[in-house]
Amino acid sequence: MHIDVDRLEAAVSDAAPEKQFSGVVTVDVAEDRLVERAFGYAHRALEVPNSPSHRFAVASGSKAFTALTVMRLVESGSLQLTTTAREILGADLPLVDDAVTVEHLLTHTSGIGDYLDEEADWEVDDHVLRSPVHTLDRAEAFLPELDGFAQKSAPGERFAYNNGGYVILALIAERVGGSTFHDLVHREVCDRAGLTSTRFLRSDDLPGDAALGYLDAASNRTNLLHLPVLGNGDGGIYTTGDDLHRFWRALFVGRIVDPATVEMMIRPRHDVPAEGLRYGMGFWLHRTGPAVVIEGYDAGVSFRSTHDPGSATTVSVLGNTSEGAWPVIGATAGLFD
Repeated sequence: MHIDVDRLEAAVSDAAPEKQFSGVVTVDVAEDRLVERAFGYAHRALEVPNSPSHRFAVASGSKAFTALTVMRLVESGSLQLTTTAREILGADLPLVDDAVTVEHLLTHTSGIGDYLDEEADWEVDDHVLRSPVHTLDRAEAFLPELDGFAQKSAPGERFAYNNGGYVILALIAERVGGSTFHDLVHREVCDRAGLTSTRFLRSDDLPGDAALGYLDAASNRTNLLHLPVLGNGDGGIYTTGDDLHRFWRALFVGRIVDPATVEMMIRPRHDVPAEGLRYGMGFWLHRTGPAVVIEGYDAGVSFRSTHDPGSATTVSVLGNTSEGAWPVIGATAGLFD
């Protein structure tokens, strides 16, 4: 892949003001960093500028980490893709169809009702959680949040992006894995990939190198009261541009899961025209090419990281506002066409 760095940096510079982008853009090819740009503030009130060393929340970008943790359990024999959720849930979440399997949850084909239904009429900065956010600090704590949503379609019938399904995967992983979900992700994915900065962090106890998430481009209002205090299976991990490139390279050389498992996870299963992408198992896929994508959107978060395994090229846009990253993501997406 040939990258015209000057042209790319000009495109990023032109796109950044459109929604007042706050965050970091990195472009890496193998061992070389070609682009590294930072915009806006990690802490507005103290006027701390964003930098490439800051950690950013990536919202649903975390789903890839959840999927890989589950597949580590599959590889170890603790789970099977055909294991039903009911086998692990027991009497919990009775509205989840008894036929829903781990594979259905991983591929967004479970048909379960979603506690954060992205087709519902709500805005990204609405207070949508029913439970007090400070109580949502572990997988089991989400049971009241997930309960009460009727099955919407038969398992395996169709693709419907589902946040709750990934929280259920975290709960399943925790119950069969012998550790908290967060410890499993850190050990089975982050540590195996050599990620030194990628961790689930409490929003009420952020370290100094974590960028605060802002609801809009102007105020100092953060997302503290909008998201779980500690992210879970559907989102909330923090990472850096450095770690993302390290993550992708570790994934494709088999350091996290076996290469055969990687191929299974990035096999296109569903075309999703509304997103301009396809979907595999825990990963979005370029609509026609080989690039693999993780992305996230939430209160105070806008994010995408795209990797082409053939050229070892990673483009990551990490934003700490709800909307700011999307024009920049659009300006960089053409690299993979």
